[in-house]
Amino acid sequence: MHIAVVHNAISPESTADEQDVLVQADAVEAALRQCGHDTRRLACDLNLADVRQDLSEDPPDLVFNLVESLAGTGRLLHLFPGVLDALRIPYTGASAEALFLTSNKILAKGWLAAANMPTPAWAGPCDGRRVCDVPQTLLRPERWIIKSVWEHASIGLDANAFLDGTLTERLPALLAQRAPLLGGTCFAEAFIEGREFNLSLLEDADGPRVLPPAEIVFEGFDENQPRIVDYRAKWDENAFEYHHTPRRFDFDPADKSLLDHLKTLALQCWHLFGISGYARVDFRVDAHNRPWILEVNANPCLSPDAGFAAAAAQAGMAYPQVIACIVQACSRRGVL
Repeated sequence: MHIAVVHNAISPESTADEQDVLVQADAVEAALRQCGHDTRRLACDLNLADVRQDLSEDPPDLVFNLVESLAGTGRLLHLFPGVLDALRIPYTGASAEALFLTSNKILAKGWLAAANMPTPAWAGPCDGRRVCDVPQTLLRPERWIIKSVWEHASIGLDANAFLDGTLTERLPALLAQRAPLLGGTCFAEAFIEGREFNLSLLEDADGPRVLPPAEIVFEGFDENQPRIVDYRAKWDENAFEYHHTPRRFDFDPADKSLLDHLKTLALQCWHLFGISGYARVDFRVDAHNRPWILEVNANPCLSPDAGFAAAAAQAGMAYPQVIACIVQACSRRGVL
């Protein structure tokens, strides 16, 4: 097949998390060629008319969609698959609608709550242009964590993202203060102290398959270090957190019931949001062994050293097999 590998355009000012898409594109393109496909590369920016013209003049059999943001913001990532829908060109991964629903964390949490699925309580959103209202009846967890509504890759997550629950009345001011650092819109989420898991899903001929669960281990963290996978842990190779947050796939037999529950919830997320191709669901598990859904990522990172590829390897799949599986899922769906 003739496959166009399309990613968001990168500039010299792009941050480490943005530049990672080039690593993904290189790896995906190499895997596709290894599988016998003809490929070409295309960078997508806000000039969608040019992208549309390019794809119209040389239409691929399908597009391998690696667009994670446009103009440096994740809130626009659904625009490119919308263009592909208009052109009736098949593309890998989730639909434009599923990407929109899951990328907006507040919208996703609302859907989860409406489906009676466990997600931590939240307040907001706040766009930073004015102090948002926080209901007086809002619960007061032990701690709040401030997150971006739209941005992923742990953007803006650091030790300053926390607020003691006894100081909840300060939440509106803190949200307004941190919004500019978090893609312009943020919210507060009740922080779940405990373990952190992520479960990757890959679609095959029988539907979504849950790959081996991974737990993030916080090695050597002292009591003053929040046990989260923050920006430094993901992107700063010189940081302590980068080298002390490994993932593990080996579990005690006592964890079987919990892992089974996580797998069930991950599949429920897949069907709730109408995801296709591949995805990852992030969880925290509290001291009472209760899981809480943090995020549903409908286009997780496909870098060979990232969590999705690691989970697939744990399942015995080589990287080219994973990419072939994603392409096959797209081919089965065809054009809507």
